[in-house]
Amino acid sequence: MREAPSGRTRSSFMFSSFFQIERVHGVSVLRLWSADGTNRLTSACVLALTRALRELAQSAEPAIIAGNNRFFSAGADLSEIAALAGPAAYAFAQMGQELMRSIEAFPAPVVAAINGYCMGGGLDLALACHRRVASPHAVFGHRGAALGLITGWGGTQRLPRLIGKAKAMEMFLTAEKVRAPEALRIGLADLVAADPVEEASRQLVKILARTDFSLQFE
Repeated sequence: MREAPSGRTRSSFMFSSFFQIERVHGVSVLRLWSADGTNRLTSACVLALTRALRELAQSAEPAIIAGNNRFFSAGADLSEIAALAGPAAYAFAQMGQELMRSIEAFPAPVVAAINGYCMGGGLDLALACHRRVASPHAVFGHRGAALGLITGWGGTQRLPRLIGKAKAMEMFLTAEKVRAPEALRIGLADLVAADPVEEASRQLVKILARTDFSLQFE
């Protein structure tokens, strides 16, 4: 970890090859990063995220998971998936499920702040979070059906619970994209805001101030 330059609102940040973590007013902001900007969830990235979240859980501070202006995450690396077979594919699914469980069981609220595309395994990541704030140009989708794939990271369970079986089946089977206004209407997004990280931070500060720690967004 190294100190942020003076004058910035964030107090500190630490980097890995796949993300940076900032701490702002008691909230940890984990920003996904990749050289091509797509923030694909490779096996190495998934393992690093799982380790980081376990460390963050020790402080029991709320957290935000975010991407960049074009991608929250494009999901798993398809070239990596194509090379998997048998036990290796099963292990890859378990690895992703462990990451999602670590988010779901986090001891404080975790909010996905979504700009741009949130696809496949990236959508599974957002679904594992306790709440989702989207920008007006956010795009959601599970495109696996168009490639002959289906997610193994828990999205087949979490998506129907969130938006209902019929709409979830439509998203899975048609591989169509859902844009922010529709995501808000069907309950996939809790809020739409111009700056989802700022709005998520604002909501988490409100949650921390409540005596019952209700996750209701305002």
